[in-house]
Amino acid sequence: MSQSLAFANAWNLATTLMVCVVIFRTGIGGYGVMPSGEYDGDPAAILHEFDPFQP
Repeated sequence: MSQSLAFANAWNLATTLMVCVVIFRTGIGGYGVMPSGEYDGDPAAILHEFDPFQP
């Protein structure tokens, strides 16, 4: 998925599910989104973390 779509999806997931969500770079040049509690990949691949509890 593109970077802009990943950011839009991450923000939507974080605010809808009320969980922290990370955006990470995949090995094939794309971007992925998942809850940060489930992410066990390379910490250097994380681009941004959305926390719905932060103002």
